[in-house]
Amino acid sequence: MDKMGKRIKLQRESLGLQMKELSSKIGVTPSLISQIEKGKAFPSIVTLKKVAEALNTTVGELIGENENVITHPLVKTSERLLAKENEHGTSSFLLSNHISGKQMEPYVICFDNNSDSKEIMTSNFPGQEFCYVIKGKFDVAINGDNYTLEKGDSFYFDSNRKHLFRNISSSKAELLWVITPYHN
Repeated sequence: MDKMGKRIKLQRESLGLQMKELSSKIGVTPSLISQIEKGKAFPSIVTLKKVAEALNTTVGELIGENENVITHPLVKTSERLLAKENEHGTSSFLLSNHISGKQMEPYVICFDNNSDSKEIMTSNFPGQEFCYVIKGKFDVAINGDNYTLEKGDSFYFDSNRKHLFRNISSSKAELLWVITPYHN
């Protein structure tokens, strides 16, 4: 509760609002705002929503919803989230926590023998992609051009170019895949 109050105060001050102005905007007393900011009172969810709207933020930001992600950027192997898998034996796992405003999204893509990236690595959206071969060997088709990538090779291209990665090694293969997040 104390941290939430500090977040409210910090946001209010960053907007140049006095306690009295905020209290007037949301229909409560300045005394209640003071008590909330000092961690001595907890607002109802309705009041918290009004505070968030008046401060041009979200309830999630005020309660510290993303704070753990920001202060704990580590994602252990056991904590990786499955993002997508296809019927060909390919799976992608997100290598970072979900936070708003991400500039990039890193994944590891695991390919069974002879599997491909259909329905995993989609195209036709703005952005860029970077790939690094962790293990295995890949045949890559980009707009009709073919390339062979082996362990240690990297590849960088625009996402809107039609592309397909196929594992051509005799065992499982892995690819580090970093993309520009797509926001509609």
